[in-house]
Amino acid sequence: MVYHLHFEALLPYWRVLLDGLIFTIVLTVVSTVAGIAVGTAGASARTFGPAWLGRVVICYVELIRNTPFIVQLFFIFFGLPALGLKLSETTAAFLAMTINLGAYSTEIIRAGIEAVPKGHLEAGVSLAMSKWEVLRYIVLKQAFRKIYPALSSQIIIVMLGSAVVSQISAQDLTYAANFVASRNFRNFEVYILAAVVYLLLAIAMRAVLRGLGRYLFKAAV
Repeated sequence: MVYHLHFEALLPYWRVLLDGLIFTIVLTVVSTVAGIAVGTAGASARTFGPAWLGRVVICYVELIRNTPFIVQLFFIFFGLPALGLKLSETTAAFLAMTINLGAYSTEIIRAGIEAVPKGHLEAGVSLAMSKWEVLRYIVLKQAFRKIYPALSSQIIIVMLGSAVVSQISAQDLTYAANFVASRNFRNFEVYILAAVVYLLLAIAMRAVLRGLGRYLFKAAV
């Protein structure tokens, strides 16, 4: 049996697929910014904050890192309504990805903070800088420079993992591919196309992040 590819059968659905791609990109960008902000706050709290706050951060990180992303997503979308908090598919997807990336980036950023030489912190203190001024002006820039490649890789992993949000009908690229497949039954073609688009998106994101790193840190990362 010979299977004949007919990618032209996907052309009537180009708008659906494009909308799905745009949603995936926006979802990734917004959750990346929010997730890194959460990770920075978590790493700073664990390193410089009070002990009780550090323990709270540890519990958050361990909970998220040791449970599947799809379970976290389902808890937010299907579980929270039982407590009276009902979220739309889009909001739940953004929140789940932010929380997930926040936990992973907390540990990555914490490793960068702990890699900053102690003498730099002591120099800041000797200049009468407060703890948070030392963190802002001395520690974080050095920390991000050290962990930027690892953080970039985690961002791409989160982007690829965003395909799971289609399970709650968030209209990302995978949702669009499922929709098209259910209409024209060209499953092989549509999922080949989706795989290629995800591959190209990951390559493009890596290039953008590498360029951004060079701009931010004035050196290749």
